[in-house]
Formats: sequence, structure tokens, C-alpha cells
Amino acid sequence: MKFPRASRILSAVLLSVLLLTTACTPQAPGRFDQAQQESSRQKTGQAVAKNATQGNEFNKFFPNETAGYQRVYTQEKKGFAEAKLKKDGKDLAMLSVSDTTSTPGAAAKFSKSTKKIGGYPAVEVGNTQTAVLVGKYQVKVLSRSPSFTASDRANWIEKFNLGGLAELN
Repeated sequence: MKFPRASRILSAVLLSVLLLTTACTPQAPGRFDQAQQESSRQKTGQAVAKNATQGNEFNKFFPNETAGYQRVYTQEKKGFAEAKLKKDGKDLAMLSVSDTTSTPGAAAKFSKSTKKIGGYPAVEVGNTQTAVLVGKYQVKVLSRSPSFTASDRANWIEKFNLGGLAELN
């Protein structure tokens, strides 16, 4: 009669040892472990600079709604604000202001600019983006409709309160 009890105790001890040894065995690295370690070590590009301007500070510099155009704010965070430009319910463009303190490379592209919009250095990025640098702030208009041209983007950049934004510096 003691034999079945001893077998239960022995199986419980063996099961415990098995669980303990498998739980303490180091696992082989997974296929994403190296990428996770590398991204965890990176310091640049992960956070917004502490001295970046709050996104809600930018809203007052966006163009006012006019003649059938609607401005709909879509994102606001430290160092960035964005709004959609709509007409007749259709997205025409994305308007944004960003603080380049967190991304110094963003301001570098303006150093060789020969074009100006509103008195500020301007660049065209591809066929859909136009941007100006106002101090440390980048004002960008991104076409969302093929009918919204580079001249439309430049006109909308000029509708921003660029002088007010320059004083925010």
C-alpha cells in the first residue's frame, strides 16, 4: 500500500525537477532579439527634444478657413502640429508645422535652397511636398490630390502666419 504513495511522491518530485530545469535553461535568441537590442540602444530619433515647442502653440499660425476650404486639425504633439485642408469634403493637402530641434537633419536640406516663399528658404520634396524653414520651424504642405499643384502649395504656405512663427523662435 505504501508503494502507490511512493510513486506519487516520486512523480511529483520528478515533475518538479523537470519544470525547474526547463524553466532555468537559457533560451536560444529569437530572430527578432538582435533587432530589439539594437533599437533599444539607439538614442537618436527616439524622443522629442526637451526644449521643442508644444504642438498646440503652432495652431494659431495655420491659415484660416476661407471660401469653401476647411481646416481640420488631425495631430498635435510636442514639436509638431498637422491639419488637413479640405474642400467639398475631399482632402486636398496636409498642412504641418514642426520644430526641427528634434530632427536637425530636417533643417539641413534648406541650406542650399535658392527658392524663397514668403521670404524664407523653400524646398520641393518630390512632386507632392513643399516646405519652408522659418527659424527652427519647418512649415510643410503635402498634396493629397493630383489637382493640388506646387503653386497651390506655395500659396498655402504664404497663408500661414510666417512672421508670427518667426517671433515664436
